Parts: sequence; C-alpha cells; structure tokens
Amino acid sequence: MDPYKVIVRPVVTEKAISMVERENKLTFIVDKRATKPDIKKAVETVYEVKVDKVNIVITMKGEKKAYVKLKPEYSASEVAARIGLF
Repeated sequence: MDPYKVIVRPVVTEKAISMVERENKLTFIVDKRATKPDIKKAVETVYEVKVDKVNIVITMKGEKKAYVKLKPEYSASEVAARIGLF
C-alpha cells in the first residue's frame, strides 16, 4: 500500500496524548486493509522515525486504530508537535 494512504488521521484524545508523553507512542486511525508491516513502513516513511512496535485495535465504529511505539532514540512528543497534536 502507498504509505500516504495507510494513515488516515492521528487520534487526538486525552488517552492518546498521555501515551505520547508516557510511553513514546503515537495513535493513528489507519486504512482497514493495512497490516502491521504496512503501518510500520508508512509511519517510518511519512514521519522519518524508526518504529519499535505496532499494535492494532478495531474500534466500535469499525475503524482500525494503530498504536505505534517509537524506538527510544526518537521522541513521540516531537513528532506529535510536528503534526499539530500539541
């Protein structure tokens, strides 16, 4: 999949913001057809970071939500600031 089509939008909730600060994780709504490797590649390409781990949840609305943990040398806070979460 095209990396720019995998990520639909970032999630901006109180929980998502606290995960950025505490766990170095970013949260995105992604395309339902995207796999974990697709999401990892998309985040690494679009935001120029290295991804440690990706967890996926299907929400009650039927959307696919991805929790993306960044490698320790990258800051989720900086990425969040770049994309306008703060």
